[in-house]
Amino acid sequence: MTEGVRDGELPDDLTAAEAGMWQAFRNGSVYDLSSGDVQVDDPHGGHPWGPERTVRARIVCWLLLDGPPALAGRVPALKLAGLRITGALDLAGGTVTPYVELRGCRFDDEVLLPEAHFTTVRLVDCAVPRLEAARVRTEGDLHLPRCRFLAGVRLTDAHIGTDLLLNQAVVYRDRSGRSIAADGLTVGQDLQAELLESYGELSLRSAKVGVSLSLRGARLRNPHGRFALNAPQLTVGRTLYLTPAGVGGPWQSGTTPARGTRIQRFECQGGIRLDDGRFGDAVDLERARFTFTDDQELSLRRVQAPELRFLGEEPQRGRVVLSGARTVNLVDGAASWPGPGRLHMGGFVYENLVPQGRFPLTRRLDWVAAATAEYNPEPYERLATVLRAAGEDEDAREVQLAKQRRRRETLPVAAKFWGYAQDLTVAYGYRPGRAAVWMAVLWAAGTLAFAHAPHPPMGSGGHPVWDPALFVLDLLLPVIDLGQAGQWRLSGGWQWAAAAMILLGWILATTVAAGATRLLRRG
Repeated sequence: MTEGVRDGELPDDLTAAEAGMWQAFRNGSVYDLSSGDVQVDDPHGGHPWGPERTVRARIVCWLLLDGPPALAGRVPALKLAGLRITGALDLAGGTVTPYVELRGCRFDDEVLLPEAHFTTVRLVDCAVPRLEAARVRTEGDLHLPRCRFLAGVRLTDAHIGTDLLLNQAVVYRDRSGRSIAADGLTVGQDLQAELLESYGELSLRSAKVGVSLSLRGARLRNPHGRFALNAPQLTVGRTLYLTPAGVGGPWQSGTTPARGTRIQRFECQGGIRLDDGRFGDAVDLERARFTFTDDQELSLRRVQAPELRFLGEEPQRGRVVLSGARTVNLVDGAASWPGPGRLHMGGFVYENLVPQGRFPLTRRLDWVAAATAEYNPEPYERLATVLRAAGEDEDAREVQLAKQRRRRETLPVAAKFWGYAQDLTVAYGYRPGRAAVWMAVLWAAGTLAFAHAPHPPMGSGGHPVWDPALFVLDLLLPVIDLGQAGQWRLSGGWQWAAAAMILLGWILATTVAAGATRLLRRG
């Protein structure tokens, strides 16, 4: 390459295509070598591009790192369309001041940008073997929409000043099994990866996104590894969207697609890990579809978000783990939660339930039971507290009753028998009106029975008038003495009947006392 090129002069060894690119750079204009044939110009297709639309990567690097001055009244910029770039584009550690935008270009070798510093970079609909951009910095955007990366993208510890766009990009796994390695990534505003196709692990460990992270309509597949999305300690200023996107027409991100627009759901084949994530507004899983193996999971351990929208499809295999997570509003549907043994939410704290569609209390109790393979009172207590705070006192009592019945299953035989007695009589104190009903039934039955009992007095002295109703009531009330039970001599089966009444009275009194104690302790 010719050294010491003077202002306005072209290097001697440039090809015709490179000379045109050189002049377009000085002028700040778009250098378009597309043929106009859609199939021929497809950078991802197999149609060969000859030397008439080919430039060397080292000439591109020369322009970006030490290019000629702009023409008078112009701003230098590299704007290419429909070019083939041969050789590795190596800008590692460089500072690139000009604006960079490449559309529909084809790279023969990888693009190397580690520790480079840019203003704004846009690669749109380009074919790139691999993008290596660890610790890259941009003052503005990094746009990579509709690009295809055959051996992955590396953005580890990259710092993007405003937006990172990966919409409709297709990224295949690298040798380590990752499609996008972006651990420690920082994005000043939005990270949009809508309709992204990822074939490998999308890794965002400890990444920070200033506003929203959108994976609307994305399809993440990692059949060779444990996680399709691996993002523990992810921080998002507002909302993480794992929701549908409109396909086949113009739409604005974050808005509802127009009627008639085809919808593509977020789909994930492989585990998702969002442990210890922090989200300023919400985690939205509306209509998300998960395909797990038995040892994969949707892990939301210790996640914190004001709102969790758990409205996806029920995963048929694998687990959903919410242990230690905290949210204010849990927006969910009955059909979204997995069955017994596949839901874990010990220590999951939520303050309000906002069910979408019909979600009766019986289904909600099944939801809690599914999360507690072994008896654990905490999920029941949390649900009861939330219902009570919402003014649903009757439902809260039903939850507490379900908790006691679940606890009874773990008790020894004698304690189980006592539990059944408490349940049958006063429903563990949560239905105290039952005691009065039982007392009335026993009183009425006993009165009818003892009206026919022989009842000689105990002594020859004075005694009260025989009253079977008062007599039975005196037997049933273990503390109060009505002056009847000790005044009459019973024999045979009537003695056993009287003893049964006394025993039943003590059982009723004891269960009422136990229930009252439980209610006072809860209050």
